[in-house]
Amino acid sequence: MPEPRPLNRTTNSRRQAATAATRRARPELLLTPLLLALAGCATAPPSDPENICAIFREKPDWHDAALKVQKKWGAPVQVPMAMMYQESSFKQDAVPPRYYFLGFIPWGRVSSAYGYAQAKDETWADYKKDAGGWGASRDNFADALDFMGWYMNRTQRLNGISKWDAYGQYLNYHEGWTGYRNRSYERKAWLKTVSQKVQARAEKFSAQYKSCEGSLSRGGWFW
Repeated sequence: MPEPRPLNRTTNSRRQAATAATRRARPELLLTPLLLALAGCATAPPSDPENICAIFREKPDWHDAALKVQKKWGAPVQVPMAMMYQESSFKQDAVPPRYYFLGFIPWGRVSSAYGYAQAKDETWADYKKDAGGWGASRDNFADALDFMGWYMNRTQRLNGISKWDAYGQYLNYHEGWTGYRNRSYERKAWLKTVSQKVQARAEKFSAQYKSCEGSLSRGGWFW
């Protein structure tokens, strides 16, 4: 009877090392599908952001949210939508540009603004305390649009700007209520130009919405 062949210690060591490496890699292998799944949950911007009818046909829940904001805050559908287009281009996780110390060293963001509405930390906290509830999130479209409706309502109450006046509402949104009263925008020709663009887009959205509002509602997309 032949004697058993002795174990190759080198081969055995390699096998043990490979097994250990595989075990170490398993959490990463599990993490990759999780990250991909989370990325898949992100809401993409509308494919045709220039047309409010196309936006609401693609995203009927956005239409529902816009109508709720109109009912709750009296904000006409086209105005907060035009303001949001300007602020974030309907990007869920939009952030301001980075600030560069000495012109080339990355040094954080220029402000704490975040999400669809580009709401800053302190203003968002005021909104949540006053109207939004503690579960509201800046990267949730309905919450962000509700924030804009809340802000527009306060703008009218504090500074007398009609909710239909996209130009004046955007100046307040950008400069804040005190800044607007102090006419800080008078020193910013670029901001007046941007506000005029918001007004023009609101007017375009309004005309578009009139052509499809009935069919959107009849489609059963709102309650």
